[in-house]
Amino acid sequence: MPLIPLPPNVVPLRPRVPKPRPLATVLAWRRSVAGIPDAPPFPPPTRPVVTRLRAVHTDDGMSTAEYAIGTLAAAAFAAVLYGVVTGDSVVGALTALVQRALSVNI
Repeated sequence: MPLIPLPPNVVPLRPRVPKPRPLATVLAWRRSVAGIPDAPPFPPPTRPVVTRLRAVHTDDGMSTAEYAIGTLAAAAFAAVLYGVVTGDSVVGALTALVQRALSVNI
């Protein structure tokens, strides 16, 4: 189906994409809707408050206690695995498997 050209006096419709608004504009609009005069919505936090919040909410990785627990768990798992692998049934099964593989006639 061929496109029909528009007359020169007709402007094609485009979807309207809203422009992003600065944060100050959004906050001013919210204050005006709430009936609050041009005052900041919250006082800016002081330095000690910010420092305390950062101290409480930091999570830079595992602490020493977490490392210790992880190390103990890994050592316990290794001991259990060593006990299973060196047990008589596993050693016997592996020995039988290797002997059977070596005795195959090709």
